[in-house]
Amino acid sequence: MTPSLETAYPEALESPGLALWRVTNAWQRHIRAVLAPHDLTHVQFVLLASLTWMDRSEAVTQRDLAAHASTDVMMTSQVIRTLEAKGYIRRAPHPTDGRAVTLTPTPEGIALANRANTDVEAADRTYFEALDPVARQSFIRHLRTLDQRPIRDNQH
Repeated sequence: MTPSLETAYPEALESPGLALWRVTNAWQRHIRAVLAPHDLTHVQFVLLASLTWMDRSEAVTQRDLAAHASTDVMMTSQVIRTLEAKGYIRRAPHPTDGRAVTLTPTPEGIALANRANTDVEAADRTYFEALDPVARQSFIRHLRTLDQRPIRDNQH
């Protein structure tokens, strides 16, 4: 039977979207396996590590953290509650904005973020070693270009 999908690509894997989908799923499986012993989901790790990384000389809000991690604000709020219940993050009233809360990693959260980050960075080195150093830097540059590109929802 001949495929009936109307596409610009003679081979499915020539589609950049499908290629990115497949690589992303494979990499996420790899990272999930590394984070399992730390009892962290991938998004929990990203938010905890991001908060640990961020400059906290000024109050960090959930909105700040969501922007830094490029995550949905409502989802970020739910994950923050989970991390707080686990004792990894503290929420406190914002000093000047009565509607906002500030976020601070606890000492346990900082220690966990660092242990997990060591494992995640080792997993990244293993996963991306298929690319030589020059290709890896080029790949990162291309990803950053795509990440910084404004996307309009109605763009086709």
